Amino acid sequence: MSAASRRPVVIIGAGPVGVTAALLLARQGVRSLVLERHRDVYPLPRAVVVDDEVRRILQSVGIHEEFAAVARPARGLRLLDARHRVIAEFARSRHGHHGFPQTSMFDQPELERLLRAALVRRPECELWQGVEVVSVAQGADVSHGPAGPVHVTFRRDGSDEDEHLWADAVLGCDGAGGLTRDAIGAVWEDLHFEESWRVIDVRTSRPVRTWEGVDQICCPHQPATFMRLGEDRYRWEFRLADDESLDGPGGLERLRKLVAPWVDLPSDAPSGDDFEVIRQAQYTFRARLADRWRRGRVFLLGDAAHLTPPFIGQGLCAGLRDAHNLTWKLARVLQQGAADGLLDTYERERRPHARHMIRLAVALGWAMTGGQDRGAALRRALVGAVCRIPGVASAVGRDLSPALTAGPLVRRRPGLPGRVLAGTFCPQPWVIVDGRRVRLDDVLGDSFAVLTAVPATPQMTAVATALGAPTIHVGDLGDDGTLAAWLARGRSDAVLLRPDRVVLDTAPAGTGSFPDTAAWASLLHAAGRTTAARPAP
Repeated sequence: MSAASRRPVVIIGAGPVGVTAALLLARQGVRSLVLERHRDVYPLPRAVVVDDEVRRILQSVGIHEEFAAVARPARGLRLLDARHRVIAEFARSRHGHHGFPQTSMFDQPELERLLRAALVRRPECELWQGVEVVSVAQGADVSHGPAGPVHVTFRRDGSDEDEHLWADAVLGCDGAGGLTRDAIGAVWEDLHFEESWRVIDVRTSRPVRTWEGVDQICCPHQPATFMRLGEDRYRWEFRLADDESLDGPGGLERLRKLVAPWVDLPSDAPSGDDFEVIRQAQYTFRARLADRWRRGRVFLLGDAAHLTPPFIGQGLCAGLRDAHNLTWKLARVLQQGAADGLLDTYERERRPHARHMIRLAVALGWAMTGGQDRGAALRRALVGAVCRIPGVASAVGRDLSPALTAGPLVRRRPGLPGRVLAGTFCPQPWVIVDGRRVRLDDVLGDSFAVLTAVPATPQMTAVATALGAPTIHVGDLGDDGTLAAWLARGRSDAVLLRPDRVVLDTAPAGTGSFPDTAAWASLLHAAGRTTAARPAP
């Protein structure tokens, strides 16, 4: 094969997940080629909400300030009954664990344009548009072993001629209808939710009754969702009967009645200069999980790997978490000779997490907005009663995304001091460095890091040196005490942070050492090699 036809990484799909993956790889110095069949950003909004963890991922690719200019923090989620009385309220903070608002509303095309603009600025990234991938196959050249190159066949717009690329790895970010899932022999596991909803995006100058959060109407006969997206942008979602339409004059009158709890419209017609329906689309919300996410060097990310109903706003978030989890591991294998088994931890960590989030969304869908059986009302009443218990509502909001389960890169042993932090994210406070106020991740860079509350011991220093990681004493950061308190609650002298800011291992209080290095070191290093420190881009 020619050098021109070989790429380190080929990414199929230039949606938010694919472009974010390319940018994260670029931060690690890995070149990638993104193939996208459309010529431009998909113009209609789909995802509209991200959480603070995803805002932190956007920080890691360098667009958090631009995104803040187009995002709108939301106060949280309210569950309302059919008469719009509050059943429960889940408040979301303006300053979450990751240093950003816990819930942010936005317009997906705006996010995609910010990501693609960042892509242009990275010489490690290429984007080919108007290119349709027609097949993906693991290379048959046995001299490369089981992780040999991947063969990608594609066609350019208006051409019937097949063209070919070889890649050291392929990331399938091509959505639920893409071909990558079939190419690795994966099939859907049905998690038993399927409903058809009408999504309506509106621009209006009329006064709209909103609490600056998301309203979820818990009614078996007419469930609905409402949210404000921007200064004059709003979204409604309604589950309609199969024979019910919002098209034509009768449909406009029906729409007027549906939105009446939030905005008053004239009886003649709800659509005009002061109430513009930007678009209406029918979506089928499904809950599915691919039974495998990897074969050789081909991986599934985003909707290619999992589908979730939107009731907790985690569809896009899950895909960006996939990219954040996989890319640093892939970079370490491709660039630094880490063991190929490191890539097995991607599915092992992300699939259970995705399953948990999907099940939570399904439970909310059935118990709160869906379910037309006799038990639906009882379940909604139970939700209201439980959420009135002091602290429950705040705990639900705080623990929406659980810690990663124990594994080779999450050294958790229940009951042992200091292990409660493993698999969780390090908080991100503002810190003071050289007189400048910056976010913690801007100090940590893109590699591993050791955060310690005690003077670094020789063992801590050796671990950090082997990983090319900075060793940072939290007392030198000038934060508000967040990091020291976090380590104290976790009964830890220090933590070893992965590049995705997940705690890999902890030094229990009073020990001054990471006790499990033998369990994970072989995954992160090639035989006889150590890694050198790299400056942050």
